[in-house]
Amino acid sequence: MHSGPPRKRRARNDVSLGPAQIPVMTIAPVVAPMASPAAAQATPILSINNIEVIYDRVILVLKGVSLDVPRGGIVALLGANGAGKTTTLKAISNLLHAERGEVTKGSIVLEGREVQSLSPDALVRRGCIQVMEGRHCFEHLTVEENLLTGAYTRRDGSAAIKRDLDLVYSYFPRIRERRGSLAGYTSGGEQQMCAIGRALMSRPKMILLDEPSMGLAPQIVEEIFEIVHRLNEQEGVSFLLAEQNVNMALKYAGHGYILENGRIVMDGPAASLRENEDVKEFYLGIAEGKRKSFRDAKHYKRRKRWLA
Repeated sequence: MHSGPPRKRRARNDVSLGPAQIPVMTIAPVVAPMASPAAAQATPILSINNIEVIYDRVILVLKGVSLDVPRGGIVALLGANGAGKTTTLKAISNLLHAERGEVTKGSIVLEGREVQSLSPDALVRRGCIQVMEGRHCFEHLTVEENLLTGAYTRRDGSAAIKRDLDLVYSYFPRIRERRGSLAGYTSGGEQQMCAIGRALMSRPKMILLDEPSMGLAPQIVEEIFEIVHRLNEQEGVSFLLAEQNVNMALKYAGHGYILENGRIVMDGPAASLRENEDVKEFYLGIAEGKRKSFRDAKHYKRRKRWLA
């Protein structure tokens, strides 16, 4: 008979665990959520941040201009003659030095990289090209030779260039008919189509389009803007459009900026700008729901709100 202290009986569920049997809690790694396609689409392809431009080291032309161009979008840069629209485009495309101008403040960012120090041809290789005001075709070359000059920076072979040439002709059937004519003997509308087609031959991601309606008949202007809209929708080319024809520009753009005396004075969705009373009165010639005569327009009844 055992006389010692009573021995404790181990419960069935009281199991002693060795070091190898101790359960280990595993923590799943935290995975950052992927950016949605909509967020990627909202990222601007071009961002201008508070730039100033000076000519001849004396004349201040742009004063703190900032704007964004969304990827795959059309943005209108509006304003009267001399407001600074062309200077803004030349600041982006780095063509200011030819006119003794320079960006002295701010930054210009294309696809996440500052580009104000790049040469114009390097910028074209990165996918941004300007169509100059006044078209500037090579008058002594044929239309097709003009188009092929746009592919000068490409290194992807003649077959790819031929495919893009056919693509340009599909958008501009009128210049296909004039492909063998000297560009200097074509009409203004055909030269504008040739200039846009030449830009397309560089396979751009973004086109800076300066005054495409200048000097053209309204029917041709409508045709060119329709082609720009198709290029944006079907080819995904982004456009920054400098234009005095406010009504036409806001019809096709998704967003607009109004430039006056080198400053951005107003911006917003194109539909909103078209309904703005100041824009109607001072840029569309409409006041109190009706068109103003030239005599009335000479004597403004009220100042622009942004100048008050």
